[in-house]
Amino acid sequence: MKNTLTAIASIAALTSFGTYAQSSDYPMDDSGFYVGGNYGYLKAEGEDDFDDDKDVRQGLLGYKFNEWVALEGSYIDFGDYGSDLAGAETDGYTAAVKGILPISDRFSLYAKVGQLWSETEYNFGTATGDYDDESLFVGAGISYEITRNFLVNAEYTVYDTTLDADEAVDDIDDTDFETDLKQASLGIEYRF
Repeated sequence: MKNTLTAIASIAALTSFGTYAQSSDYPMDDSGFYVGGNYGYLKAEGEDDFDDDKDVRQGLLGYKFNEWVALEGSYIDFGDYGSDLAGAETDGYTAAVKGILPISDRFSLYAKVGQLWSETEYNFGTATGDYDDESLFVGAGISYEITRNFLVNAEYTVYDTTLDADEAVDDIDDTDFETDLKQASLGIEYRF
């Protein structure tokens, strides 16, 4: 009899817990794949002639392990910047670890740190070339759940890049520039 009462109490507790988990905005299993895109504003700042403001576009794919941690990869098009005399165009791929902090039923803060692999194509008058770079980046943002599967976000990210035109174009000297690419964007995310 005692075992039967324990079994009934256990089933009732599990049923109650299951009902609570299903009614919660953050279910027990908050893992899975997601896709998204960001569009925003890029500021290229550095020791060079490439200081400029441009649009930036980014497509991303991620996997949430749980409510707090995700891995995220993206393709990003920084566009072109500079002038007709000295200009550049950069795009690349990223990989990042994303930490998520739910602050209410629908709002979450997040931060990410990762690696950017980029290619920059240069033009200096009639001279052209390209340069590949690997650099770190950090970002932070806020997201809002419109539905369980559809989110919108606002994000700010800084990429610590080097634009080395000296390697890209042999006949130009002293062109190793430290440049920060700063991105402020709005985005959408769809969870599967």
